[in-house]
Amino acid sequence: MTVKAGYDYLRDPDAIYRLSFQMIRAEVDLSHLPPGIDELALRLIHACAMPEILPDLVWTADLPLAVHDALRAGKPILSDVDMVAYGVIRSRLPANNPVLSFLNTPEAREIGRQKQITRSAAAVELWQPHLAGAVVVIGNAPTALFRLLELLEEGAPKPAAVLGFPVGFVGAAESKQALIDAAPRGVAYATLKGRRGGSAMAAAAINALASWEPAKETPAKEKAAP
Repeated sequence: MTVKAGYDYLRDPDAIYRLSFQMIRAEVDLSHLPPGIDELALRLIHACAMPEILPDLVWTADLPLAVHDALRAGKPILSDVDMVAYGVIRSRLPANNPVLSFLNTPEAREIGRQKQITRSAAAVELWQPHLAGAVVVIGNAPTALFRLLELLEEGAPKPAAVLGFPVGFVGAAESKQALIDAAPRGVAYATLKGRRGGSAMAAAAINALASWEPAKETPAKEKAAP
């Protein structure tokens, strides 16, 4: 029996990266999307390898600028799970922004036990001192998104933006639809209708928006003196 010495596959990481995005752009027309949202969609599709998600992507027009301004003001990123926090590319954060996840803290465990709620929802309780102007990134637990919406309805400080990508069969589609229906006033958001989501997509979303820069207006040329 002859053992194959190796496989014929692309090894160059830069080439893989370029080809991946070329293939996405060849399969999906992103030209109708506004600046910032086009990059968000591109990164989300890259994270899940499913171009068919595009019609289910929902966002507010002010999302890219809201995230941009919040991060440059030094506001934190609040994540529902450590996997999302680990996926944030720190070099893209403009102000060494804190990336906070309280899921595995003793406090979250105790709140969950006392209130008989999921640890993910309990951890959201611990966001409250950090919520004002923050960027919330949810990539796992529908209960975290539901609890955030409840807190906002109860008068909790508003984050600048919510990237809501919980995943699963129980509550994921419903929590994202609740975000869309609630459309918390003054809070920009993006989400993906249905069950699909996850930590990789949530991290891809914040990484895409953290790199986005608004177009700078070109100053008008001074009129030449006669």
